Order: sequence, then structure tokens, then C-alpha cells
Amino acid sequence: MTMEYVHNPVMLNEILQFFPIENTKLQTGSLLCIDANTGEAGHSEALLKTFPNIKMVCIEVDNNIFSIAKKRLELFGDRVHFYNGWSHDFFADYPSELKRPNYIIFDCGISTWHYKNSAKGFSFDKDEFLDMRLDENSNLTAADLIARLPEKELADLIYNNSGEKYSRRIASLIVQERQKASITTTFALCDLIKKAVPDFYRYGHIHPATKTFQALRIAINGELSKLHALLESALRTVESKGRLAVISFHSDEDRIVKHFIRSMNKNCICPQKAPICNCGFRSINVLTKKGITPSKEEIERNPPSRSARLRVIEKILEEDVYE
Repeated sequence: MTMEYVHNPVMLNEILQFFPIENTKLQTGSLLCIDANTGEAGHSEALLKTFPNIKMVCIEVDNNIFSIAKKRLELFGDRVHFYNGWSHDFFADYPSELKRPNYIIFDCGISTWHYKNSAKGFSFDKDEFLDMRLDENSNLTAADLIARLPEKELADLIYNNSGEKYSRRIASLIVQERQKASITTTFALCDLIKKAVPDFYRYGHIHPATKTFQALRIAINGELSKLHALLESALRTVESKGRLAVISFHSDEDRIVKHFIRSMNKNCICPQKAPICNCGFRSINVLTKKGITPSKEEIERNPPSRSARLRVIEKILEEDVYE
């Protein structure tokens, strides 16, 4: 029986294109690739099928979707190792029994599976409890944030994590209404947001709750607060001449990735328009100067990919790149 997957891996062809298979140093023995946000394992499966000499480490914090990934990849046997937890914990204390990776993929988005099948309140299309936790061992839910945060902190959270221009109005109404009754479900929160925003915004081209839901999800899972440190520890871990590929899905996420890349390039004295660094002072080569966006065909086939941006870097220096 063929298993059906609801998530389409974003920019899969581009990810395969940047796999460092052509580097002669990396062709000796098996290459190690780490999928830092495995989800349903679409990227991992494609890499394992395309490159028979690689091994994968698949990291995922959500036990439920991880069981799907394990089933999908079981035919690859001992070429795949699994780590159930957060990526930042994995790289901060990299397992001594593993060789250093040659390639690391970060798909920072939430899987379509979470919206459709997790029943954790990620989607405003279903009436579910406002959970939004990827890690079920965490005690804090989105409903807790709605219930506890002071109005200003709630407004700041919504604005800072999504750029929602009506964050003050939304937070104000939430605080007023939670004094009357608990706000614990997706539909209850959506109804409040619709009341808080102007009519033209309520019936705009995107759902008026989109940004607020995004902001709560980001806060609950620490998606932005952990990203820069995660990229630092990953770059420290990867082999010299190895690569990091990062797919971001909104401007704040991409801004952190760009800032990280810029910080690793600060000593370069090459001309600004040079495609790669040749001066020997830079810690990394940036292989995607402005980032890559999905093709028109991919967006038509997979609409959630429309906001994605892929950035790929290659580590140059074997020394500590943070001095």
C-alpha cells in the first residue's frame, strides 16, 4: 500500500542542485547529510534516492510526524539515523559517534501536515484547541499566551513575529473578551480577530487571522529566537567545503538568515559583485547571492511555496569561524 503525504517539499530540485557531490574531497567514502527539519521526509527521501553514497541524519521534534518520516525512509536501512528533538540541541551537543556532516538542510517552514492532520490549532480552517506546540513536552500552549500575556506584550508579540499592523486592536479586544470567557479554540480567536480589524481587511485577499496565528506559532516554538544560534552551531559543525542550505518562509526569518550570512562575510575584501570569495579572508562562500525563489511552475503546483526563499553557503575555513 502506497503511503500518501500531504506536504510537498519546497524547492526540491534546487536543493538537489546544490548538494556538494561535485567536490572531489567529498567523494571519498560516504557523505553525511543532516535534515534539520525532517517533517514528512520529502527532502531526505529525494537525497537518498538521488545520491546512493550518502547517509542521512533526520531530526524532528514532533513525534507524530516523525513516525511518518521513519516509515517513509525505512527501506534505506542503516543509511538513515533518526534524532527526536530540537535541531539546536542536536548541533549544540553534536554526537561524538557521528562524523561531521557535509551538507545540512534547514526547511524552516511548518509542514502542511501540521495544518491538516496535527489537530493542534495551526489552521484557522478547523475548530481546534489552540495548542501549536511542536514539542509536546513543552508546557506552554498558544491558548496560554492568549490567556496570560498583558495587552502590550501580546500586541508586541503579534507585531514583532508577523508585522500585523492591527496588532494593537487585536490584542485589546482579546484582553477585553478573555475577562468574560476563556479563548481556547481557533474559531473563537478567529471571530475576535475579525471583529477587531476593519471591514476591508476582514475581507482581503488573505485571511485576517493569518498573521496572528503565525505570530503565536513562532512564539510557542521559538522559531525566530533560536535561529541565529542554530545556524552558528551548524556552521561550526559542518565539514570544511561542506554546505548549509536554508529555506525561509517569511521576511523576519529571512532577515535573520541574511544577517547571519553577512556576519560570516565581514572580513572579505573581494569586489562586491564577485560571484565567490577568492581573497582568503572570508569564512564562507555565498552560493546564492540574493537567494532563490520558487519557479512559477512550482508555485502553481504548490501554492504554500510562494513565500519561500533558499539561501546556500559553503564553509571555507576549517578554523573556528567565530573569532
